[in-house]
Amino acid sequence: MNSLLVASNVILWAAVLGLALLVYALTRQVAALFERIAPAGALTLNESLTAGDPAPEVDVQDLHGRTLTLGGTPSDDAESRSTLIFFLAPDCPISRTLLGVLRSVAKSENWVDIVLASDGGTADEHQAFVSEHGLAGFPYVLSRTLGESYGVGKLPYAVLIGEDGHIAALGLVNSREHLESLFEAKERKLGSVQQYLRQEEPEFFYNAQSGGVDQ
Repeated sequence: MNSLLVASNVILWAAVLGLALLVYALTRQVAALFERIAPAGALTLNESLTAGDPAPEVDVQDLHGRTLTLGGTPSDDAESRSTLIFFLAPDCPISRTLLGVLRSVAKSENWVDIVLASDGGTADEHQAFVSEHGLAGFPYVLSRTLGESYGVGKLPYAVLIGEDGHIAALGLVNSREHLESLFEAKERKLGSVQQYLRQEEPEFFYNAQSGGVDQ
């Protein structure tokens, strides 16, 4: 009986040790896979504008009747700030999920102004959307001309205009990561995270885009 008990304990500990080694091996594989996955940046679908182009100058009015000039060459006496134009739709669920991210950016990033923009629906509908989600602190523009000028086709879409009046980054944004990639691209002076990967690790970028993983 004692010999059977000892044998069962040995088998049990061997199983536990084997399981621990298996978990360790899986952890290393997950870590290696995480390092190989390319960061998901905002997808650039715009065929009329690219990063580095002068931002089209468009005069618009927000829902409060205030006139805003977006894009164009900044005046010499203007405060040097960037502008993020976030194109959304009140009935777009992804747009709604990113509102909290925009509030966070507005509080933490004092170098950029955020402007919300849309081109459909009535002013009353958008006013109700602003009240429902507490967006009164953002300039909110309802303008089809603005969307057309920046080549917006799908939503939500964001355009980051640098302090010099040129487009720093732009693209379709479906997550916090996509939105933050615009800031990362501006900091690295690249149009997108994908462009950075193409320059720094072309083989890695190819594998990431094709779905393969290099060994």
